[in-house]
Amino acid sequence: MAGQRIIPIKPAGTPADGGRQRWRRWAQAGFFVLFILAPVFNLLRFDLVAGHAWLLGFEWHAGLEDFSAGRIDAFGAVGRVIGRVLLPILATGAVLIWVSWKWGRLYCGWLCPHFSVVETINGFMRRAIGRPSLWESRPLPPREPDGTPVVYDRLWWLVTVPLAVGFAFVWAVVLLTYLLPPFQVYSHLLGGAPSRSEFIFITAGTLVLSAEFLFARHLFCRYACAVGMFQSLAWMGNRTAMVVGFERDRAADCASCYSACDHVCPMRLKPRNIKRTMFTCTQCAQCVSACETTQADNPNGPLLQWVSGEAARHNEAAFAAPRPTPNPERKTQ
Repeated sequence: MAGQRIIPIKPAGTPADGGRQRWRRWAQAGFFVLFILAPVFNLLRFDLVAGHAWLLGFEWHAGLEDFSAGRIDAFGAVGRVIGRVLLPILATGAVLIWVSWKWGRLYCGWLCPHFSVVETINGFMRRAIGRPSLWESRPLPPREPDGTPVVYDRLWWLVTVPLAVGFAFVWAVVLLTYLLPPFQVYSHLLGGAPSRSEFIFITAGTLVLSAEFLFARHLFCRYACAVGMFQSLAWMGNRTAMVVGFERDRAADCASCYSACDHVCPMRLKPRNIKRTMFTCTQCAQCVSACETTQADNPNGPLLQWVSGEAARHNEAAFAAPRPTPNPERKTQ
């Protein structure tokens, strides 16, 4: 069972990727727009001025004003806090953990507005210095998995740095609108007269996020993001969860490739390895798409596939089993 072959989900000869990355980019773009507009339409935010939250356009009160007015006792106040604050938060967290337990960090790879920035800046930084991160030791091959050449030119720094700072500024402003009335924040900015507290928040946020976007993008995702960490822990607890499976018995086919799956990973992981070394995998499937592209002419199909259930369990077991050795050739008489 440990050496069971992973059956490709896409037959050889069909178009590589199947539009997976295109759909993922649309999902990321849509969620980024939602991230920006949610406070504007009061879909989700906490108003420090009004002292209550907004959810789906409606005011969301914890109910403590009734306690202050003497209409309910302390037990009633605790019940309202539990029912209106803690339980919704726990329910949302439970849904996220359940999704992660079955499919891994799908939120990170397909929706997270931070990760879409990570990937975008990775691409521009690669064009500037040949590496997706300042901490990479060696440049990546100057071509895409489909053979398209990538020209490296330091002039791309003129795009990369302003883009990182611009993203940081947008993030700082949007985060502020989750705490203060959005129209107040935007009107002050358009008028060039933000309040002192707004100016401090936006300036500090832009500086911190600019440094993070330029120097520690995927490092933050790997080591500092609590949302990502909880997803990874849930995923690691399920041996049958969806994972990128590698057909280890066909590893020789990788000789025709230039490790494209390693080079495209935005988290700088090694997709052909065991699950525990892929702890922070975001299920972006860029490695799968790269393998489908480079192995498009292979009649056996790609070596990397999304697998789940027993196939995921067998994929992990295959790494623990010794590789089969060929029988010695018979000597001719």
